[in-house]
Amino acid sequence: MTTWLLLAAAVLSEVTATLSLRGALDRPALYVVVVVGYVLTFALLAQVLRRGMGLGVAYGLWGAIGVVLTAGASAVLFGESLGALKISGILLIAAGVAVVELGSQRARRAEAATAADAGAGERPHGGPGPVPVAAADTAEIPVEEWLAGATAYGSRGEVELLRELEIHAIPDESEDEHEGKEA
Repeated sequence: MTTWLLLAAAVLSEVTATLSLRGALDRPALYVVVVVGYVLTFALLAQVLRRGMGLGVAYGLWGAIGVVLTAGASAVLFGESLGALKISGILLIAAGVAVVELGSQRARRAEAATAADAGAGERPHGGPGPVPVAAADTAEIPVEEWLAGATAYGSRGEVELLRELEIHAIPDESEDEHEGKEA
């Protein structure tokens, strides 16, 4: 729910900045609102993406809703026309975003079904995230595959923690290096 509120705030910030850009032609002080609005917009959009929303969905919704709101508000505030052709274009944009969102939902359901069919990746004691299950002929699962499973089953914070641990892990010393330190 928070992700959707952040996306809504990003859209409103972008619309405000864009309308202020038009208004700044007559009132230059509004350029401050433009800069702050766009910086806030991208900061909020980055938070939406960090929380796991797909880029295509987030950007599509952000852009389409922004176009619709900006066109409507500019008609009201600045007397710009909203003819049949412009309204048709806005409807086509909205329909395109709806198709992208439906495709994204379908892909998430398919991934969840595939993971459920595989039967692997569930913790026997009910803990968060998947348990990597090695194939019969391999000793370990690749880290990327395990992290992909963790993203599907665990929280995003767990995956980020695992990546941090991997980045800051102390490399194993070879026996030669170890012997050299003792001498």
